[in-house]
Amino acid sequence: MKSKEPMISILEYWSVILLNVRLSHFVLALILLFIVRALTQRLTNKGPMIWPLMGIIPSVLLNINDAFNYFAEALNQCGGTFAIRATCMDRFCGIMTVDTSSIEYILKTNFVNYHKGEAFIDLFSDVFGNGFFVADGETWKEQRLALTSVMHTSWFVESSHSVIQDLVHQKLLRLINKLVKLNTVTDLQGLLLRFTSDNIYITTFGIDPGCLSIELPDVPFVTAFERAADLSYYRVFTPTFIWKTLKFFSVGPEKKLKEAVGIVHKSVSEIVKNRKIDLHKSGSVNDRSDVLSRLIIMKDPEDKQNLNDRFSDDMLRDLCLSFILAGRDTTSVALVWFFWLINEHPHVENLILNEIKVILSHRKCGMENINEIVFTADELKKMVHLEAALSETLRLYPSVPHDIKEAREDDVLPNGTAVKKKDLIVYSMYSIGRTEAIWGKDCREFKPERWIKNGKSVVESQFKFLAFNGGPRLCVGKQFAYIQMKMVAASILLRYSVKVVEGQAVVPKVKTTLYMKNGLLVNFKPRLEHSFGSTTHKKPCN
Repeated sequence: MKSKEPMISILEYWSVILLNVRLSHFVLALILLFIVRALTQRLTNKGPMIWPLMGIIPSVLLNINDAFNYFAEALNQCGGTFAIRATCMDRFCGIMTVDTSSIEYILKTNFVNYHKGEAFIDLFSDVFGNGFFVADGETWKEQRLALTSVMHTSWFVESSHSVIQDLVHQKLLRLINKLVKLNTVTDLQGLLLRFTSDNIYITTFGIDPGCLSIELPDVPFVTAFERAADLSYYRVFTPTFIWKTLKFFSVGPEKKLKEAVGIVHKSVSEIVKNRKIDLHKSGSVNDRSDVLSRLIIMKDPEDKQNLNDRFSDDMLRDLCLSFILAGRDTTSVALVWFFWLINEHPHVENLILNEIKVILSHRKCGMENINEIVFTADELKKMVHLEAALSETLRLYPSVPHDIKEAREDDVLPNGTAVKKKDLIVYSMYSIGRTEAIWGKDCREFKPERWIKNGKSVVESQFKFLAFNGGPRLCVGKQFAYIQMKMVAASILLRYSVKVVEGQAVVPKVKTTLYMKNGLLVNFKPRLEHSFGSTTHKKPCN
């Protein structure tokens, strides 16, 4: 027995050595395979690095603080289209593009083959349910038809203009005047978000949440809505298996998302329920001009007896949430970028002020002072330089920086790119505005004059200027958005010079809406009445 012990020890010794050698060779082989695949991908793919196993995620995370410009530069360098892929455990695979012919093909020519898709619905349906922001097919079509029938009525046009006018003059300008008296530095982004929150809430529900109250209160619904939108977007850059695991166990950001969604859904559901009761009691909607009331009284078009409601309570809730998203963030974000840009380009501000002066000079009566001036809808339509500056702002800083579609079937895009079933196509509006092949060598410059020809506004292709989407999904509220932005911008510029505080970092925040990451600190400086050239008449304007 003793003679066998050394033999066993020797065998064990060599077994360990051989095992270590094999293990080290295996690890070395994996490393070499990783390097070879990475080099091969780098040489064959023109876009951002797609890493073995991890896909494009490391490339995104390495450039997360400047992701939009990173992708814009990559798209310029590779001819406008490149392949993208998430981790090996995700189904996120496809292309990113700025090719306008392909985008038109996806959004219009072959619209039926490209929808929001399962991946997009997974990301945002917890917040927006089956509302038009997420919905596809007949559900989306039905909601769009209903909203179009509401928004294109004379009462809605008049009501929306009246709401904006009242909010600007009764709340926004009064609040700014208070800030001026207190000599307070203001976050313009936060202020404008309060304005658009009040506006879209009143338009949707007929209820004033009071965001623009002098004391600047915290409104639980608005706070929860913002949190829910933010937390749902983090999923875009998180591997699916990770956020779904967190959701299953209700921990981390998924727990916070669930809590925020609970507040939002409960709040809107209660409004829907109570509004139905009120309408049933009154038996009429004539005294209400909000969107929700008009949607509630709609009947199912397939019901010949006209007894069944067109939308369920849950669908009304989801539709209203999508409507709020579309009307709240987009205009406020566009305006804050606008004020920053004209601060950087004072000659543009002067052109706008001169235009306003000329328009006001055509009035048959004068004002005692500029604080009494209320712009009419016709006057706002005549503000060509202001509209050009807003369009140029949206070209460079689109409120929605990118969007996603999923292919239903295999296809080939006009630029020759092959698309497989369930591939995702990301089209980047932010990058389009910075593409020389589309907008010229001066594409990164702020030049509102590119939107004016012979003194009139230039209308660009909706697939070149995608700030309001394109094709059948073209935003039905585009004209209302311009009227709102013009009313706010003109009313403020007439009375105040908006001075941006120096030394702050002005960069976009990576999320569904192009917020400024750090907000925008400004000072409001009152304009002297005589410096604007206003006149005084005995006869006041009505």
